[in-house]
Amino acid sequence: MNKQSLNKLTLFLTGLENRIEENIEFFKKIHIIFKSGTKEFPGGVELLEQKLKLNYSGNSETIEIDLLASRLTKLAQNYDSMLLTYEERGTTIFIEADNKNVKMKTKENQIEEIKKSHNDESQMSNRDYYIKVGQADDLLREIGILAANGKIKNDMIRKYNQIDRFVELIDEMLSELLKDNESITILDCGCGKSYLTFVLNYYIKEVLKKSCHFIGLDNSPKVIEASNKIADNLGYRNMEFEVTDINSYQAQRKIHMVISLHACNTATDQAIALAVNNNVESIVVVPCCQQEILKQYSYQPFMQILKHGILKARMADIITDGIRALLLEALGYKVSVVEYISPIETPKNLMIRADKEHEPNLSMFEEYNELKKILNIHPTLEKLIKLSF
Repeated sequence: MNKQSLNKLTLFLTGLENRIEENIEFFKKIHIIFKSGTKEFPGGVELLEQKLKLNYSGNSETIEIDLLASRLTKLAQNYDSMLLTYEERGTTIFIEADNKNVKMKTKENQIEEIKKSHNDESQMSNRDYYIKVGQADDLLREIGILAANGKIKNDMIRKYNQIDRFVELIDEMLSELLKDNESITILDCGCGKSYLTFVLNYYIKEVLKKSCHFIGLDNSPKVIEASNKIADNLGYRNMEFEVTDINSYQAQRKIHMVISLHACNTATDQAIALAVNNNVESIVVVPCCQQEILKQYSYQPFMQILKHGILKARMADIITDGIRALLLEALGYKVSVVEYISPIETPKNLMIRADKEHEPNLSMFEEYNELKKILNIHPTLEKLIKLSF
């Protein structure tokens, strides 16, 4: 390859060096084909901790990221042409170089042709899914939703609808956070197998094309081990999982959103308190197993209604989530309580969404206190939050 083309190639490769350093959590691999006449000589580059491993001509060598351009240019000078394919999550870059020219083009990996070749969405509903079969196959297969034939498993259609509905309900919240932040960090309290965390990771990075980081917390070593394995299999390096009690967790970086799905009883309160105490902007929880308030509350005018156990339990659910919403509003959050999915799917179908918008509201906190007295309740959430009234 002539000197003019090599100089231009060096410029493009230097740009890739910078991209790898800035997006190292999202870098996947580089595939290279050198050509001399009709003969092809393949090579590749992969990440090895914070360095690069260059595989070429049956040999491997470890190099610093900032030496990639010079090393590949030196190899290219011995050939007539080179085709390089750079892959990171959500984006592929092609560099073609020969004696006539050096060209670079980018392909966003949200490929419409793939979408058109899959008709699986019609087996569930007519909705336009956020997490699309075809585009998200690697993710959906890894979390057990997609079968080997590329179709959603029959017994996973409900789960697929649930995770997609979750993304739909918080999409606007994510967009607002990403307006003001180049990268956001989301903390999943009681993450379990982390399905939602992996889905949100995919959606933010590969659909919205934004940078993100995820932290999953759970007190079960087995589920944390399973989550780490899935992250490794998917190449999602922008994730960390920790075995810990939520109450003892100390954030080491700014958290932009806290999520918690089906955390039992007061575990939802622990997640909300963690968010409030760390001045987190957005909170999304889907509670379940509302036991605390059920054992506490009483309301004389309703005694003839509440003597029926099932009605008392349902009222306890409403009071528990309502009191959480009211306290969050008193603390300066804009709160909405919405139906997560149809109650036909699961009775655990309410979602509380909260965005910090203003300073604490003392008058609303007084209303909260008055309601506590009327109902004779003592919510754990208030005890966990560092109140500034």
